[in-house]
Amino acid sequence: MAAIDSLPPLREVIARHGLRARKALGQNFLLDLNLTARIARQAGDLSQCDVLEVGPGPGGLTRGLLAEGARRVLAVEKDPRCIPALEEIAAACPGRLTVVQGDALEIDPMEWLRPPVRVVANLPYNVGTELLVRWLRPPRWPPFWESLTLMFQREVAERIVARPGGKAYGRLAILAQWRCDARIVMQLPPGAFTPPPKVASAVVHLTALPAPRFPADGQILSRVVAAAFNQRRKMLRSSLKTLAPDIEDRLRAAGIRPTDRAEAVSLERFCALARELERNG
Repeated sequence: MAAIDSLPPLREVIARHGLRARKALGQNFLLDLNLTARIARQAGDLSQCDVLEVGPGPGGLTRGLLAEGARRVLAVEKDPRCIPALEEIAAACPGRLTVVQGDALEIDPMEWLRPPVRVVANLPYNVGTELLVRWLRPPRWPPFWESLTLMFQREVAERIVARPGGKAYGRLAILAQWRCDARIVMQLPPGAFTPPPKVASAVVHLTALPAPRFPADGQILSRVVAAAFNQRRKMLRSSLKTLAPDIEDRLRAAGIRPTDRAEAVSLERFCALARELERNG
């Protein structure tokens, strides 16, 4: 802890290394170490966990994770300008921080981590949703991670935790809530970041369930949900007609009215429809 506390302020680090945030990389830096410590604490007790952090930038959240006792942190950073600043943190915490320069979409983090693993990140805005979807759809379940504590634009966070009946409810809510408990645990105004984004942000905590909440084939469920919400203004008998010639019968068998629209259908009923489509081919 003392070694981390002795590190220079983040504004000084940014100035010394010329780390002006780049819009093309979706960068918005969090410099308030009290805030980064609060985010780290939302992930729970990290003392017996390895942590994957994507997009650490100059290392504000990285410092918070280490200060909160993470066993080991793997920081994956695409921007080569940030690597020297992160290596300074690694030098202050020998054996606890591994810095990898690369694209998180192309790296297997388990080359460096050992279970249990938690993911904690202020995700770059331009890849945040894609990373989340990948983490929610691994080849095998349970996944490599126990929990995800992730910062998104508030609009995205609300889509992850949304319930049926609202405009925010859609594919992302289904994917997340099928296999996880998901809740918003923090909200941050634009002014918390450098440079300030145009929108507010929120931290979502997702805990992996041992098994999906309701039985369903993942590929079929994804296909059903994508078709339903791609034309969310249409009745399901119309938006899903390409999935089966007798889609109205399948919908009724799953407890769904053919005249319903996607936003009115619960996760449980979408899973029932996926099973119905699988059973009847």
